[in-house]
Amino acid sequence: MQDLSEDVAARLTELEIKASYADDLLEQLNMTIYRQQQQIDSLVQQLAQLREQSRSAAQDTATRNLRDELPPHY
Repeated sequence: MQDLSEDVAARLTELEIKASYADDLLEQLNMTIYRQQQQIDSLVQQLAQLREQSRSAAQDTATRNLRDELPPHY
């Protein structure tokens, strides 16, 4: 009977250790996902800024005529 009790206690201890490692791994994965989401949000914001800069540059180019801009040697 004592062997059975010791076996159950050992198995329970092993399960608790595995659960502890699983909890730690889950926390690490959650932090990784959180940091990746922050990076994605930052990149989306930068992309939006670049698109706006590109639009404004295209509008500036469209309103200018290159013939109006003579090179300095003329």
